[in-house]
Amino acid sequence: MNKIKILLDSTCDLSDELRAQYDLDYFHMGLTIDDKNHDADLSWREYSQKEFYDLMREQKKRIYTVQVQDHVFEETFKEWVAKGYDVLYIGCSSALSGSVKSGLNIANKVMAENKAAHIRVVDPLNAGMGQGLIGIYAATLREDGKSLDEIADELDRVKLHYNQWATVGSLTYLKNAGRVKASSAFFGNLFGVKPILISDANGMNFAIKKVRGRQASLQEIADNVERTILDPENHYIAICHADCETDALELQKLIEKKVHCKGFLFGKLGPILGASCGPDTIGVWHYGQEVTIKGE
Repeated sequence: MNKIKILLDSTCDLSDELRAQYDLDYFHMGLTIDDKNHDADLSWREYSQKEFYDLMREQKKRIYTVQVQDHVFEETFKEWVAKGYDVLYIGCSSALSGSVKSGLNIANKVMAENKAAHIRVVDPLNAGMGQGLIGIYAATLREDGKSLDEIADELDRVKLHYNQWATVGSLTYLKNAGRVKASSAFFGNLFGVKPILISDANGMNFAIKKVRGRQASLQEIADNVERTILDPENHYIAICHADCETDALELQKLIEKKVHCKGFLFGKLGPILGASCGPDTIGVWHYGQEVTIKGE
């Protein structure tokens, strides 16, 4: 059986340390700021996280995102196939990015040209650390000796069990980017309102509730984690923040009072999701009840 290379993309938000620990790599997406192209780098080499989010906060910069390019998919798939690997790509939710569709098209092209190539593409219907947790699960299955098809089929079976609970500093960024479903009435009065966002069964961000004030939104997220989490002793809870570490640590404390889990993975919301969600976003992802809600 061939060795397996697992690839994600810039929306997985896994730190350098976690990617190294689980032997995971990622396709780099892109950013456009003031008509200049930049790498969506999860190591934050060009901008610190604070500098990046201050571009949005203080300079009011509109940051545009660019999906993984076809030539990057093709070059990378061919590279690993040539080394004798089977390849698994777990991309950003197809409801949020075209990268999964493009990756699948290129994977089929590479396999048509090389009958020895074996590539699977999984649409996790999630992004951020939900996507990252699914990648970590794939790595543990690889370590257990599972084949590429066994891993990909298992991910498709469980992916809707990875729950997202998030809130943003302002819905304006999501609304402008078209990355959230909510009625016009929901957007009607944003002053002091903090939305609670899930990744729905279609993989789209969906605003299910709004509460008054930041602290109330953190408490609401902790309550939802407690209500929906499954088998917490054997699973990590992931928390990512967009340059609001103090609030994220407070949220971790609120969850710890309610849930005893395997541990917390604490990280930074990366530049692709950050460009769409905006500063002061906080997200929590965990294994839990199957997501069945589909945003209208």
